[in-house]
Amino acid sequence: QVQLVESGGGLVQAGGSLRLSCAASGRTFSTYAMGWFRQAPGKEREYVAGISWNGDSTYYADSVKGRFTISRNNAKNTVYLQMNSLKPEDTAVYYCAAPRTEIGSVLVVKGLYDYWGQGTQVTVSS
Repeated sequence: QVQLVESGGGLVQAGGSLRLSCAASGRTFSTYAMGWFRQAPGKEREYVAGISWNGDSTYYADSVKGRFTISRNNAKNTVYLQMNSLKPEDTAVYYCAAPRTEIGSVLVVKGLYDYWGQGTQVTVSS
């Protein structure tokens, strides 16, 4: 059974940085694409970033492009989200996600992700 556990969230002032981690277990990690999503109160869960199986390809939502960086360490079964220049509108619960099917290329469609972590809260104060 696939398990995804996020960590690294917290409270930060606008302009600050946070690094989220997502530890995966339960199957081979290195051959699957991974993604990060977020959900703010009263809003739908939205795509933030995705990464291919080997990290060579990444994709970002326009709202975070140039500020966030997704990366992975397959030896540690972990995917990261480095968040810089944080804004109050980045406040949300952040989730990592993985597909059930062994898809290695970067995925940008929420419906292709089947496994989700429990989420980690990120709060950016103005």
